[in-house]
Amino acid sequence: MTTPGGVLLDVRDVHTHYGALHVLKGVSYEIHEGEIVSLLGGNASGKSTTMKAVLGLVRLSEGTISFRGEPIHDLRTSEIVKRGIAPVPEGRRVFPRMTILENLEMGRYTRRTEPGWEEELDRVFGLFPVLRERRHQLAGTMSGGEQQMLAIGRALMTRPTLLCMDEPSMGLAPRLVEEVFDIIRAINEQGTTIFVIEQNVNMALSIAHRGYVLQMGEVVLAGSAGELLESPLIQKAYLGSGAA
Repeated sequence: MTTPGGVLLDVRDVHTHYGALHVLKGVSYEIHEGEIVSLLGGNASGKSTTMKAVLGLVRLSEGTISFRGEPIHDLRTSEIVKRGIAPVPEGRRVFPRMTILENLEMGRYTRRTEPGWEEELDRVFGLFPVLRERRHQLAGTMSGGEQQMLAIGRALMTRPTLLCMDEPSMGLAPRLVEEVFDIIRAINEQGTTIFVIEQNVNMALSIAHRGYVLQMGEVVLAGSAGELLESPLIQKAYLGSGAA
């Protein structure tokens, strides 16, 4: 893993609502350059809402989100992506009637007027040789694991500084989960900072520098990956061990 640098993403006292429902309740965390940071929690803990807030898909009721020292919480999603944050959404959400190559071109859309298409495509194909081999295949005919690779590759086409991944292991066989997390580690080693939301605690913390745990919209635990793995709360709630 790369050596962490200065603060890249700073989330401070964020509150969000869906109508009358108070979802995030004063959430604060930070991600440093070069890190892999995992956000852990069960269903309805607020994990996905946290990422949607970073990407401008959910508006804040209170609080701030800054990227490279500049506030981004009032920006449109397209502008946030242009600034260097790219999403890999839950459930992959590839364009099923487009080819692999066309999906990757869509990932490049916000930077379509900039040079570098071939370099980014070569990087993606280097990480995912199967995408090169099948670049003219319709995305909807690929397996779940291949679609996850495509979703990651599509996000990398934006040349992101921060890659935001929502449940990358969802729906994948254990062998493919390990493969995807090996790729996440490789992307980080190439210099991309990664923020990953994940329910597979063991896998997430096996590659992370640090992590945060959300429960009912609040951060209840934070620390290094090693510290979190040793936490009684993690062991009891997520790893099936510890005192009853």
